[in-house]
Amino acid sequence: MKISLSVDHKLCKKCSSCILECPFELISEDDEGFPQLRKAAARMCIRCGHCMAVCSADALDISISPLEVSSTVDRTLLPSPESVKHFLASRRSIRTYKKKSADHSILENILAVSCYAPSAHNKQPVHWIMVENPGEVQRLAGLVVDYMAEIKVFPGLLRAWDQGIDKVLRGAPHLVIAHADPKFSEHPMEDCTLATAYLDLAANSYGMGSCWAGFLVQAAAKYQPLIEALNLPEGHEVYTALMLGYPKFRYHHIPQRDKPKVTWK
Repeated sequence: MKISLSVDHKLCKKCSSCILECPFELISEDDEGFPQLRKAAARMCIRCGHCMAVCSADALDISISPLEVSSTVDRTLLPSPESVKHFLASRRSIRTYKKKSADHSILENILAVSCYAPSAHNKQPVHWIMVENPGEVQRLAGLVVDYMAEIKVFPGLLRAWDQGIDKVLRGAPHLVIAHADPKFSEHPMEDCTLATAYLDLAANSYGMGSCWAGFLVQAAAKYQPLIEALNLPEGHEVYTALMLGYPKFRYHHIPQRDKPKVTWK
């Protein structure tokens, strides 16, 4: 990987923040005390951009994450601890949806937010299937039902389907599926789960609701007709899936939860 680092000597404060924040110690001081890349950066850099992002003087630029295309942190937009707690605590798993589709731009926006989820060594291995068409969502739900009928599980769910009630994907208008190549990522399950959680919360900020689609994930690991319908790249596996849509009902209260189970040391 070609990588280059440039430093504006007039702006650099020689504070060493870029050196101290590099996860793999790939930046050192030159003879004048300015940051410079070690030779190992070409093979060890994980493109996290910490060195550029932590520089308070905008003095450092790195080719793998150029300063000119990087957004500036606007601290006025950061929520308070109380806002974060309320936002997270008020999030619900939605299983009843309006017959209303989201604008394509909103789906694009929440996918964009998911890209900022942490991943092992910043490999960013997550691929997505975003199902916009409600009819396609129902087709996939039907394949999951076929799988359940084949292995003879959840008879109540099967009866509901025969009666026109979808308890697999809950009639959601959209479905998003996260998949990855386990040979490329050291922790594909964790990477996909974190990215899906980011997407989940981003959707909530747009007034959408979501629910994790565990039945589909189970079927996607074993049921060939569903695997063929998803048409994944060779070697990829499905790790998470999320129903998406606008909630039919608004929640007015936050249910109680158990206190954290913690061992303090």
